[in-house]
Amino acid sequence: MIHARVNGVMLTLVLGGALAVSARGGPAQDQEVSLAGAIDFHVHSGPDSRPRSVNDLEVARMTQRAGMRGIVLKNHFTMTADRAALAMGQVEGIEIFGGVVLNRAVGGINPEAVRQMVQFAGGLGKVVWLPTFDAEYYVTAQGGSDPFVSVMRDGKPVPELAEIFTLVAENDLVLAMGHSSPEEVLILIDEARRHGVEQILVTHVFSQRPSRVQVQQMADASALLEIDWYAVHLGNQTIDFYVSAIREIGAEHFVMSSDLGQATSPSHVEGLRSYITAFRNAGLTDDQIDLMLRRNPARLLGLEP
Repeated sequence: MIHARVNGVMLTLVLGGALAVSARGGPAQDQEVSLAGAIDFHVHSGPDSRPRSVNDLEVARMTQRAGMRGIVLKNHFTMTADRAALAMGQVEGIEIFGGVVLNRAVGGINPEAVRQMVQFAGGLGKVVWLPTFDAEYYVTAQGGSDPFVSVMRDGKPVPELAEIFTLVAENDLVLAMGHSSPEEVLILIDEARRHGVEQILVTHVFSQRPSRVQVQQMADASALLEIDWYAVHLGNQTIDFYVSAIREIGAEHFVMSSDLGQATSPSHVEGLRSYITAFRNAGLTDDQIDLMLRRNPARLLGLEP
């Protein structure tokens, strides 16, 4: 991958592929972008089993200094509700939430993992992600042979999901789809609704390669669709692609997030500022950005808009 800046526009050449254009502003321009009231729904931080650029307290302080309203801590292998409570006790002026990802490390599709998260002091466990790195679709799409966690069996949701969906509904949690396939997502949205789940987020919706028709169906089912900066940073997505989808489907259906925290990535604050600048340069309005970065995440978390 080769990066070059031409007339203030970052060009990313993916070897063997097409030229992807990210309409990012420079560092000085990004520094002027306000993050007041922003909520980052996809924050990675340490301690972790893989290298991270910052720990929980550092990202809490950084985002609080930037004027952000809140963050959601995500770890693929352990619950973060307890860590959110500890960080929020140390850093005032910002809302910090956590959750649990139903990968093998917590027992896979394990209702008890969700039940215990809900009962943790502080009440900051707000998100249940379906399997991510251990998802059957993710493992098999990568051509891997590692054990995986299935969310579907014989074309139907696995029985354990019924109890999990009920727990999500009863405790007003957010159900995030993890790395499930687009076909699985559409079935699981319907099943979750049958159990009373109201808040549903399709995790970095385009990373699972849905068709545009499938994305529209997810939006029509009132699921919010996450679009992350990390994919743009890597060159896996372009701002132009995101903008096209937002204009076609509507900003009211999307949630912007960073998905940052990798050891070699920009900080969460830097990433979000670059994200806003890129969207503005591509012609999105501040109201559209406000919907995706402030109001929609707040609605998911049950916060006042």
